[in-house]
Amino acid sequence: MNADDFGLTAGVNRAILELHLGGLLTSTTLMARAAATEEAIELARATPSLSVGCHIVLVDGEPVLPPAQLGTLADPNTGRLQPTLGGFLKRLLSGRIRGAEIEAEAAAQIASLQGRGVRLTHVDTHKHTHMFPAVLRPLLRAARAAGIRAVRNPFELGWSVRATPGAPWLRRTEVTLLRRLEPAFRRIVAEEGFVTTDGAIGVLATGTLDAATVSSLLRALPAGTWELVTHPGYNDGDLAQAHTRLLASRETEREALRALRSVTGARLISFADVARP
Repeated sequence: MNADDFGLTAGVNRAILELHLGGLLTSTTLMARAAATEEAIELARATPSLSVGCHIVLVDGEPVLPPAQLGTLADPNTGRLQPTLGGFLKRLLSGRIRGAEIEAEAAAQIASLQGRGVRLTHVDTHKHTHMFPAVLRPLLRAARAAGIRAVRNPFELGWSVRATPGAPWLRRTEVTLLRRLEPAFRRIVAEEGFVTTDGAIGVLATGTLDAATVSSLLRALPAGTWELVTHPGYNDGDLAQAHTRLLASRETEREALRALRSVTGARLISFADVARP
C-alpha cells in the first residue's frame, strides 16, 4: 500500500506515519516542495522501515528549478507549474512542453530529497502524469540517473474497476479510456530497465475510497503484485489551504485502510521489495 502526498501538510504526514507504525502502510511518495516537506524528510530519515519514493510534481505546484529554466513547463507569469491537469495535457499533447525540461525538473526534485538524506526506492507522479509516454521517458531517465529503478504502474485493470462501487461515471470512463496507454507504458518501462507492479487499485476510487470499497477491492484481488494507491490525512486548516480536492475524503481513506487488518491471503510488501532484484 502506498500513500501519496507525503509532505503536503502536517496532517497528511501524521496520518501516513500512524498507518505505517500500525503495520498497514508500507510505502509513501514524498513531494520535494510542499508546505510540510521538511517535516516529512525528518520523519522519513527517522523511519527506515517506511519505503519512500519521490512524488514528482509537474502540475499544480512549485518547481524546484528556477522558472526561467522551465520555459515550457512553468507559467512565466506566476513561476509555478501549470495549475490544472487539463492545461498541462493540452500543452503536452500538442508538443509545447519539452521533454528535457521534464527530465531536468524530475531530476532536481529527486536530487533535492536524496541530498537531504532520503533513500528513495521508487517514483510516481502527482495526478499520474507519467501514464503519458511524453512524460514517462524523461521521468525514467531522471530516475535511472539517480539510481532508482522502480516506478508506479498507474493503470487500473477491469477487475478492479468492476470491484469499485460508488465511483462517478465520468471518472470511471476516464480510467477505462486511459487504460489504452498501458501497452506503451509497459514497453517503455521494460526498455528503460525499470520494474513495476501488475497494476494499481484505488485510482478510480480516489475521493470515494471508503471501508466498503477497500473490502470489495481486496476480496477481488487476484494473484500478482498490486499497489493500493491511497491519500490519507487529517482534514485540518493546513489541508484547506493546500488547494486539493481531497479534503474530507482523506479522513475517510485513513479510516478505510484499517480494513486491511481483516484481509487474509494477501501479503503486504513495499516498493523496496518491488525494486529488490
